[in-house]
Amino acid sequence: MPSFMYLSLISPAMHYTGGMASRAGSDSRELQMNEQLILNTYANMRTEVNQIYSKITELEMEVSEHSLVIGAIQPLDPSRRCYRMVGGVLVERTINEVLPAVQRNKEGLEEVIARLNEALEKKKKEIAEFALKYKIKIRKADSEAKEDTSQKEGSAQGVLVGLLCFSCLISKELETNGILELWK
Repeated sequence: MPSFMYLSLISPAMHYTGGMASRAGSDSRELQMNEQLILNTYANMRTEVNQIYSKITELEMEVSEHSLVIGAIQPLDPSRRCYRMVGGVLVERTINEVLPAVQRNKEGLEEVIARLNEALEKKKKEIAEFALKYKIKIRKADSEAKEDTSQKEGSAQGVLVGLLCFSCLISKELETNGILELWK
């Protein structure tokens, strides 16, 4: 089921009524450019959040792989030969040499994940403040909204969905496909 959302921007500047008729056209174009700039900035911020999520997921997978390797070689004889991939080259070492290196790598990855999580929370907060400042709202597409109402009619339970969706992976697609909608 495709998930499309519309971004709308409600800015106090939109209620501006120009003074002279000749400037009204240029003012509205300038206002549209400012609105588009704000929405592009917002979409870029959301893209950054999605990239951070992707990197965290990738690194968590590597930590999991390191844990599997550590669990597999730890109970073995430390003088036993094993092979390790270093920079695309397979090298022969002993478990005694490899185990500490794999454990250090795992710990380093966990530290990076912790820093990325901090950066993610900071970026989420920044996006929320930006959206609040410029009154950016996210609406569901018409087809998705119709599906939601039909689902709500069939059940007594309802789920409140926030206006801001930080993990939306389609912000760039919205921008490039022209689905961004400005409310005047």
